[in-house]
Amino acid sequence: GEFDYSLTDKVLEEARRNDLKVILLWFGAWKNSMSCYAPLWFKQDFEKYPRAYTKEGKPLEIASAFSEEVFRADNKAFSSWLTHVAEADRGHGTVLMVQIENEIGMLEDARDHSEAADAFFNAPVPDELMSYLRKNRKDLHPYMKEKWSENGSKTRGTWTEVFGDDIYTDEIFMAWHYARYVERMALSA
Repeated sequence: GEFDYSLTDKVLEEARRNDLKVILLWFGAWKNSMSCYAPLWFKQDFEKYPRAYTKEGKPLEIASAFSEEVFRADNKAFSSWLTHVAEADRGHGTVLMVQIENEIGMLEDARDHSEAADAFFNAPVPDELMSYLRKNRKDLHPYMKEKWSENGSKTRGTWTEVFGDDIYTDEIFMAWHYARYVERMALSA
């Protein structure tokens, strides 16, 4: 609950002094896949803020997108920072936009194999995604259309039943869940 905005304030001050505009980047939970910029108290508490795991069970320095505690901590800091940015930039227009997270993804494995992630992976593909696929079949990216049709264009089933059992299904699964995470951040900030 204690936040230091001095670096952000310095960026805004220097941008204004040099008649520049800025696009700020928030990398709370992830930056270039890793969670290396997360605060030490976050990184040290594996139980409260779980990590992603490889298929072989190796914990990674990547916060799990399937943890509500990870989301809450990230969102609390982001919301506080965003409020500060809005107040500090009010009347100046220095900040053009904010990017939430940066280059989210998995390294060493295509998807999180933590217990929580596996539960989502073995559950049905969300209705929202299936509905989108059905409604937009003609306009889907050729790759997505091919992955889906290779497996019979099923309208329900687990991730492997709908998209197949390969690394690309793992990537689709993670892309969906990372996107949902970032959308939640944007909507609740």
